[in-house]
Amino acid sequence: MLRLAPLVIALLLAPALAGAQALDGHLKKIKDTKTVAIAYRGDASPFSFVDQSKEPTGYSIELCRRVVSMIAQQIGAEGIQIKWVPVTVQTRMEAVQKGQADMECGSTTVTLSRLKNVNFSSFIFVDGTGLLIKADSPARQLSDLSGKKIGVILGTTNEKAVNEALKRTVINATVVPIKTREEGLTQLEAGQIDAFASDKVLLMALAPLAKDPKAIALLTEDLSFEPYAITLPRNDDNFRLAVDRALAEIYRSGTIVEIFNRWFGAIGKPGLMLQAAFIFGAIPE
Repeated sequence: MLRLAPLVIALLLAPALAGAQALDGHLKKIKDTKTVAIAYRGDASPFSFVDQSKEPTGYSIELCRRVVSMIAQQIGAEGIQIKWVPVTVQTRMEAVQKGQADMECGSTTVTLSRLKNVNFSSFIFVDGTGLLIKADSPARQLSDLSGKKIGVILGTTNEKAVNEALKRTVINATVVPIKTREEGLTQLEAGQIDAFASDKVLLMALAPLAKDPKAIALLTEDLSFEPYAITLPRNDDNFRLAVDRALAEIYRSGTIVEIFNRWFGAIGKPGLMLQAAFIFGAIPE
C-alpha cells in the first residue's frame, strides 16, 4: 500500500504543477519586468487618443488596460505598469514587429498581408470604409464621385478599399494621399478634395471637429469590411492565448457592453456584425 503513496501524491500534484509551468516569451518578460509596453495612436478617436490630462484613452485603450490587468492575474504578477509607446498609422505595426511594444491598441484592421509580420487577437470591433463629403454635395454613393478627388491616408486598408472599389466599378476618380484625418477634414472643407475616406466610426468622430459640422455629411455606402483587433507579436502563441482568454472573459461577463456604451452609446447599440464578433470572441474555457 505504501508503494502507491508516491503515485497518489504525483497525481494530486499534477494539476498544480501544470499550472505552475515556466513562462516564456512576452509573458515571462512582463512578469520579470512588471512592465508591458503598449503602442497607441493619438489620432484614432474614439478608439485611441490622448485626453486633456495627456493620458492615452479610448475604447481600445480601455479594453487593453483590462486585458493587462487580467493577464497579471493569469501569470500571478501584481503591480504591472504600462509603458505607453506613441506610434503613427505608419509605425504602429512596426513597433510590435521590432519589439518596441508588446501590443498595439487602436483601430488596426486584421488583414492576411499584415499577418505575415504580426499576429492579432480576437476581434474587438467591426467597421467599414466610408466617405465623408460636404452636405451640399450631390453625391450619394461612390459612383457619383466620378471625375472628383477622394482623399485617403496612405498605407491604410482604406486606401486599398477605395482603389479596389474604383477599379471594380470602373469609376475614374483621383485618389489624393493624405497624412492625417485632421488634414483630410481641412482639405475637404477647403474644397481641395471632394470626399475623404476612412473607417466610418472614425469619420463620425471627426465630423464634429469641422468648422461647421452641419456642412459635413457621411455617405451610407460601405466600401469594405474592417475587423479590428489588438496587434500582437508573431510566434508567441502563449501570449496571444493570454490576451484572447482575457477578451473572452470580458465578452462573456457582459463588460464589453458597458465599455461599448461608454464610447459609442450616442450612435446606438452594436450592429449585428459587431454582436457576432463579441459572441465568437466569448470562447469558453
